[in-house]
Amino acid sequence: MSSGYKSWILLTGFILFYVAYLLIGALVFSTIERPVEDKLKIDIQVLKEEFLNQSCVNATSLENFLEKVLQANKYGISILPNSSASSNWDFASSLFFANTLVTTVGYGHTTPLSDTGKAFSIFYALLGVPFTMLVLTACVQRLMHPVTYGPISMCRQRIGLDPLTATAFHFAILLLLVVLGFFVVPAVVFSHIEDTWSFLDAIYFCFITLCTIGLGDYVPGEKPGQKFRSLYKISVMVYLFLGLMIMYLVLRAFHRMADLHGLTSFFQLPHCDEDTEEDKEPIIEAGPEDQHEAEASAKPLDPASQTSYNTINR
Repeated sequence: MSSGYKSWILLTGFILFYVAYLLIGALVFSTIERPVEDKLKIDIQVLKEEFLNQSCVNATSLENFLEKVLQANKYGISILPNSSASSNWDFASSLFFANTLVTTVGYGHTTPLSDTGKAFSIFYALLGVPFTMLVLTACVQRLMHPVTYGPISMCRQRIGLDPLTATAFHFAILLLLVVLGFFVVPAVVFSHIEDTWSFLDAIYFCFITLCTIGLGDYVPGEKPGQKFRSLYKISVMVYLFLGLMIMYLVLRAFHRMADLHGLTSFFQLPHCDEDTEEDKEPIIEAGPEDQHEAEASAKPLDPASQTSYNTINR
């Protein structure tokens, strides 16, 4: 088996292990938090019945009732009819929570109710956050040549663009595709599925999510009676992972373009040349096929050159 296939198998193993890590986390979170949530739902319903059975409501009982309701609402439990029909800690919701935890998005709409859940969240994120960064980095390194280096080399060879124009043209096309594929199109889908979201609300959600800001004012799949809620949650998870990977790819492409155009020197920032050793030793090593493609794409240029921003004269 060639090293190229081995590298792809290793990358697939990284991704599968990452998925397994999320599934295990979801199972643990659901097991810990679901009983606590059910007890809180029962307590809030009992409190509601006691409040309604009072013949005369005084200020103290009203304040106590409102305090309990607001506290339950903070954990995603509402006293309104049918609003708490779905659990925040079923398997799909727990999987969604685990994903937002390790990607550092953290909407905050769902938080652990028990001390055990809080302690497990610390341990889970302690391992999950760097592992997520590792998987994203490995995926981006495999995408850099077909998405960045290859197209730039093609623009220079077939269209005859100079290096500065080729990199700027490539980045503009890449940015346009990312905006359309990961902001505009998803916003259309979200605004259609979420009845209370406008297109601007959906664009705002996509931006806040993919920038890992995660304010939590808009969270998909939380309206009562959401159809195919579990499938919807999992789909948003896939969108989140792919979106973060593409955002990381865009940032790396922009860094290299800024280095070529002299912006890093102007602002006295680290150059992409400092990443050369890292690029030479990727997390998922490229096989002979990938090296042959890089050499073939560089043939019309200087024989000593490779398909990289760092080899273009500034």
